[in-house]
Amino acid sequence: MDGTFSGLLDLITRTIEWCGIAIIVGGLIFGSARFAISVIAQRADEPRFRRYRADVGRGILLGLEFLVAADIIATVALRPSLESLAVLAGIVAIRTFLSLSLEVEVSGRWPWQQPSTEVQQRQKSK
Repeated sequence: MDGTFSGLLDLITRTIEWCGIAIIVGGLIFGSARFAISVIAQRADEPRFRRYRADVGRGILLGLEFLVAADIIATVALRPSLESLAVLAGIVAIRTFLSLSLEVEVSGRWPWQQPSTEVQQRQKSK
């Protein structure tokens, strides 16, 4: 592969990885700030901890998507070999399991399930 193209793909991959990391950190900061404001304002009518976990979980989920994309680009375009493909398959499997686990934790249902009427009513009221 041409050195310039390879260097460009490496730069793109690293940029996507850094975006994923920034999204995870940003989600943690956003969730923590929102939680702190809720505690300071002493809003008793909202489930603070559950919303905090949901905010942080969404940040982690989105960040993981970016990290998986960077891994795919790096493996397929930069280091195409059977060994790197096997490593990629393992990484994607682990991150997919984490994503599914976080999705269930955040939303309380599997991604392919319809939201309950309670969840739909909560989303309409927001």
